[in-house]
Amino acid sequence: MKIAILVTDGFEQVELTKPREMLDAQGATTHVISPQKDEVKAWNSIDWGEKVKVDVPLDNARPEYYDALLLPGGVMNPDTLRTNKEAIAFVKAFFDAGKPVAAICHGPQLLIEAGVVKGRKLTSFPSLQTDLKNAGAEWVNEEVVVSDGLVTSRKPDDIPAFNKAIVELYSQQLAESSHA
Repeated sequence: MKIAILVTDGFEQVELTKPREMLDAQGATTHVISPQKDEVKAWNSIDWGEKVKVDVPLDNARPEYYDALLLPGGVMNPDTLRTNKEAIAFVKAFFDAGKPVAAICHGPQLLIEAGVVKGRKLTSFPSLQTDLKNAGAEWVNEEVVVSDGLVTSRKPDDIPAFNKAIVELYSQQLAESSHA
């Protein structure tokens, strides 16, 4: 599988690195996609973290090339991306195509902007619950929620459950697409 990971400066470091390590170990091809051209800077809990190489600039990225999408959180990352029309169109394209999406922490802010949360059950960092409810989502305070091709989790402590759910959903998608 080819997995797009959409981020910009200020993503929560472990919310990209841990799922990416797991996906790479499972044999997936992962690409960091960003409006930034060369690298993005992580946020590591309370201060700036590592820099990560951008594999594909957003303006060159094509959703049809990828089988699934990963949206790490952090406060700054999705808050910046949700004002980027190209980023929102990129996210929406995965939903329009019925491809699996995984979002953790503040990542679901992008789902609100893409207009894809109405009628969906999901979770997020607790501070987003009102925004998600106002957008028509059923918000629950659970470690991980899988609903209609979408995996969501609340925070870095949930990454083990998040990773397990991602593998299950993406594997199911891969099996279904190979039988189509």
